Amino acid sequence: MLTNRVTELLGIDIPIIQAPMGWIARSPLASAVSNAGAMGIIETSSGELDVIREEIAKMKDLTDKPFGVNIAQAFVADPTVIIDFVIAQGVRFVSTSAGSPTKYTAQLKDAGLTVFHVVPTLRAAAKAVEAGVDGLIVEGGEGGGFKNPRPVSTMVLLPMVTQEFDVPVIAAGGFLDGPTMAAALALGAEGIQLGTVMVTAAESPIHPNWKQAIFDAAETDTVFLNSHASPALRALRTERTSALEFDSERNAMSAFGNVTDLYFGGDLEAGIALSGQVAGRIHESRPVADIISSCAEGCEATLAALAARYLPA
Repeated sequence: MLTNRVTELLGIDIPIIQAPMGWIARSPLASAVSNAGAMGIIETSSGELDVIREEIAKMKDLTDKPFGVNIAQAFVADPTVIIDFVIAQGVRFVSTSAGSPTKYTAQLKDAGLTVFHVVPTLRAAAKAVEAGVDGLIVEGGEGGGFKNPRPVSTMVLLPMVTQEFDVPVIAAGGFLDGPTMAAALALGAEGIQLGTVMVTAAESPIHPNWKQAIFDAAETDTVFLNSHASPALRALRTERTSALEFDSERNAMSAFGNVTDLYFGGDLEAGIALSGQVAGRIHESRPVADIISSCAEGCEATLAALAARYLPA
C-alpha cells in the first residue's frame, strides 16, 4: 500500500490529487476521483462562487470520501470573501496557488484546514514552508495551465525541494502512470497531481474535440506563452496559441478567449486550451477509477520490479 504522510494528512487511500482546473474540476470529475480513493478538488479560479457552492453541495451527495478546494489567488476578486467562502463549505483540505503563501495560510490553518501550496521554484518553496503550510505541490514547467514565466522541469525542481525541506510533497507536471509516479517517489515526493489526463477522463465535462486534440497531440504540440509576463501558460498548439507563442508585446491572458465556446462548444480556436506536455502520451479516454487504480498499481509494480532487479535477495 502506498501509505505515507500525504495519505495520512488528507485521509485518502492513494496519494494522488486531481488538478484544480477551472470550469473542469467540478463535482462529476472530483467526486469520481474521491470515490476512487484519491483526492478530488473543486476549483474556484472560474470565479463563479455561487456555482461552486452548488458543486460542493453536490459533492457531498456524490461521495462520502474526502475532497478539497483550490484557491487560485491570482483570480480572487475579494480575499475576505474567498476565505470565508472556503471555510464555510466544511472542507478539510485546501490547495493554494498563483500567489503568496503568506496571504491565506494562517487564516486557513487557524480554521483547522490542511493547506498545501503550489510552488514553481525552490525560493517559492522556502517561502511557503516559512509561512507554515502543511505540504507543497511542486509544479514543473512541463505541466499544463498557469506557470511561472521562467519554468523549471519537474526532474530538476522536485529533488531540489525534497532535499531541502522535510514536508510532504506532491509532484505535478508530467505525471500519468505507474512508472512516472514511481519516479516521483524516487525523487522524494509522497504523491502526484494529475491534470491533463483528467481533462481527457470519461467524467471530464469538456467537449470531445478538446479531448481528441490531446489524443492527437505529439509531445511537442504544446506552447509556452507569456514568458514576458505573469502568469505564463502552457497550452495546446493551435492557430491562436501559435500566433501568441513568440509575441513579446501582448499578454496572452488578454487573448484567453471564450471559455464556453472552447470548453463546452468544442471550438479549439475560440480560446486557449491548457495542456501539459504529457498530452503526447495520452491516446484514449478512460474512467477516473481506471486512471487512478492503474497508476497506483503500476507504481507498486514498478517499485517492486526495480527492487527485484537492483536489490536481489
